[in-house]
Amino acid sequence: MCVQHLLKTKKRPNMAIIYLVIIALAIASGLSNCASLHKLGLLISDVFIKIFKCISLPIIALSIIVTLSQYNADAGMKKIWQRTLFYTISTTIIAATVAFLLYLIIAPANIATSKHIVAATTNTVSSGNYVDYLMNLIPSNIFSPFLEHHVMGALFVSMVIGIAIRYIPDAESRAAITHFFKGSHGIFLVVTGWVVKIIPIALFGFITTTVVQLKSGVDISGLGGYLAVVVLANVVQGLVILPTFLHINKVKPFEALRGMLPALSVAFFSKSSAGTLPITIETAEKNLGMSPKVSRFVLPLCTSINMNGCAAFIFATVIYLMQNNGMEISILTMLLWIFIATIAAIGNAGVPMGCFFLSASLLTSMNVPIALLGLILPFYSIIDMIETALNVWSDTCVAKVIDVQTAGDVG
Repeated sequence: MCVQHLLKTKKRPNMAIIYLVIIALAIASGLSNCASLHKLGLLISDVFIKIFKCISLPIIALSIIVTLSQYNADAGMKKIWQRTLFYTISTTIIAATVAFLLYLIIAPANIATSKHIVAATTNTVSSGNYVDYLMNLIPSNIFSPFLEHHVMGALFVSMVIGIAIRYIPDAESRAAITHFFKGSHGIFLVVTGWVVKIIPIALFGFITTTVVQLKSGVDISGLGGYLAVVVLANVVQGLVILPTFLHINKVKPFEALRGMLPALSVAFFSKSSAGTLPITIETAEKNLGMSPKVSRFVLPLCTSINMNGCAAFIFATVIYLMQNNGMEISILTMLLWIFIATIAAIGNAGVPMGCFFLSASLLTSMNVPIALLGLILPFYSIIDMIETALNVWSDTCVAKVIDVQTAGDVG
């Protein structure tokens, strides 16, 4: 465990240098008067936006199908399954709600743009109808959500397929279709890993384009409020909400937090809750005395569907970009997005930048321009670290509470 941690942290300075060099080159490119460099930055930005759109929706759909199809609990595990699902959904809704309340309190300002940029963005947004988007939750055919990139429709179809697979009477057919979706999911996770490795190229494109926009009259001072919402939402969830949840269930929260520090540190630096899973299970069993029967069922399940940090990020990011692109944000809209962010987070793959891809997919499905995500990308590495640590901590809290309750039931 310590060796793995050292190997991961040893690579960080090299990546940090690469990122700093790319950021410096991108800023120089944007500040220069070279039209070719500006066009290159815009081209790279457009290419990566298309890549995000291409891979994000399949990952969301396949994650949900695989999660719902492969966890077929027997009678002895039924109660554990029900509690896991209940606590997972509850904590994720609370995480999105915390982001909602902080958004109202902090009220992040818009990123001010020049008039011609505002006009162009408003026209693009007006082509999409928010009510129609919600009405299309139930698609007219099974393929339309994927062809039209309608994320919520795809989520609905995926949930139906995932649940239906569990009820296929023929065991051989059920296993075959489960393996098919699991293999397909693995393909897109590999592709996502490739994309993450070339993110510095995307960073160059996004920052170059952003600097060019800044020269045209963009003011990013409002971005600080948005970042405060995201970071504080994670901090409040991790250090207030989840410890309270543990305390109510007679678990000493900060002893549990101290015991999980080895796994949380790996999660922070690796930015992958799925990759941290073996260490999470080992640490929970060794330091928290968690039953293997609970830890080896609940923690893998939570890694797939329990994304507290992702829900908060999705909520804040979608609302902020909708606000910046001229869409009316009412309290009702924000309340609705608490639940949309919760459902969408369930489909997030536990891999680096999963929430970023997911947010981009949700926004593009509503025809909301996502160019402003380029401003968020330079900060996302730190956000992703915090979110991943929160997700693993939340997984542990849910599993520990279920472990205590299960022990009480047996007693």
